[in-house]
Amino acid sequence: MRTQRQVVDYSLQKRAVLRDVYSGRVGTYEVCDASPYLKSAARFHGEPTEQRCPICRRENLTHVHYIYGDELKQSAGQARTLAELPVLAMTLREFQVYVVEVCQGCSWNHLVEQFLLGRDGLVVADPEATGRRREAQR
Repeated sequence: MRTQRQVVDYSLQKRAVLRDVYSGRVGTYEVCDASPYLKSAARFHGEPTEQRCPICRRENLTHVHYIYGDELKQSAGQARTLAELPVLAMTLREFQVYVVEVCQGCSWNHLVEQFLLGRDGLVVADPEATGRRREAQR
């Protein structure tokens, strides 16, 4: 997406959690705890992936995109499809997106990444030229 910025990737944290599960230090009941709301959001708003669940290895993971921001008001905290995000990015100044992976079989879930979207992220080619245009308009 054109306006995506300030990306935080949680893959190292995920690897550490999985290492603890595989070594037996953490039980699967501690990491397979997706709420019914998260599983429902995955079913209706999620984007299927080709990745297998790292815990049960039976089902493919689903990515759920949650949005938060001041301009969203009552819509903050809702799950949105991937197709809706570019439209929102051109409509709103700035909002935060959290991507959660979910296994609908065993309830594994983990935060994959977070990033900002919105019109404020559109890059101006030459900031000095923009300033000169504004002065010329005055």
